[in-house]
Amino acid sequence: MTPVSSPLAGPGTYPHPRRPSLAGLTAVELRKLVDTRSGASLLAAIVLVCAVVAVVQLLAVDPAAHGFELFFLGTLLPVGILLPVLGILAATCEWSQRTALTTFALVPVRRRVVVAKLAAGAVVAVLSVGASALVAAVANLVAVATGPDAGGGWALGGAVLWSAAVMQLINVAMGIAFGMMLLNTPLAIVTYFVLPTVWSVLGGLVSWLESAARWLDFSLTMAPILQGATLTGQQWAQLGTTTAVWVVVALVVGMLRVVRAEVP
Repeated sequence: MTPVSSPLAGPGTYPHPRRPSLAGLTAVELRKLVDTRSGASLLAAIVLVCAVVAVVQLLAVDPAAHGFELFFLGTLLPVGILLPVLGILAATCEWSQRTALTTFALVPVRRRVVVAKLAAGAVVAVLSVGASALVAAVANLVAVATGPDAGGGWALGGAVLWSAAVMQLINVAMGIAFGMMLLNTPLAIVTYFVLPTVWSVLGGLVSWLESAARWLDFSLTMAPILQGATLTGQQWAQLGTTTAVWVVVALVVGMLRVVRAEVP
């Protein structure tokens, strides 16, 4: 009689589980932003703020000045204030919700999780620019329909759109960097708002810091973008320097903190 082979596989014959792709990890990070109450509420607040700013501009600004670019630029600042908070939530969610053990057990290489968070933040930043454009378009249509003297122009330079996307990408990345450095949501939010504000005040009050502030103060280096101006080479260099100090350095420190931190 022929012996029946056992259906059980021998030791070492099980296939290794496939490592999740970066695209898959990015999709997971995007889903985390809407799965939590805080993330979903913040996303809703961003859309609501865009709408409120557009309504204020419709009511308070001279109808002759109404136009797509005016409404678009008006939404960039409030959205840019809220986007870093979303980045902080994305960076600290494992530590605040105590899911780091699960996340890093499934993805042992923590750097891949950080890259996925940055990619998810970049997607949200680009979508926020699209949301600003959509709200601006609706507001401009309302302005044309309700105001016979409204300007209603639809012109928007490609340089303005590109600069707006760069600004929102920087804002999200800075939030993620501060979140990774501190791994504590309230502390990261407070630090994110307090440190740049203190630096801006010092740059305005202390004469010998004025020159440095032109290169290290986001409120100054991002001002031309909010004004709809096309950045010159020097202005791009100033924005790049500010980004290197406040974002790149913080990201490096945050990456080291995440890689070496004890999992709670």
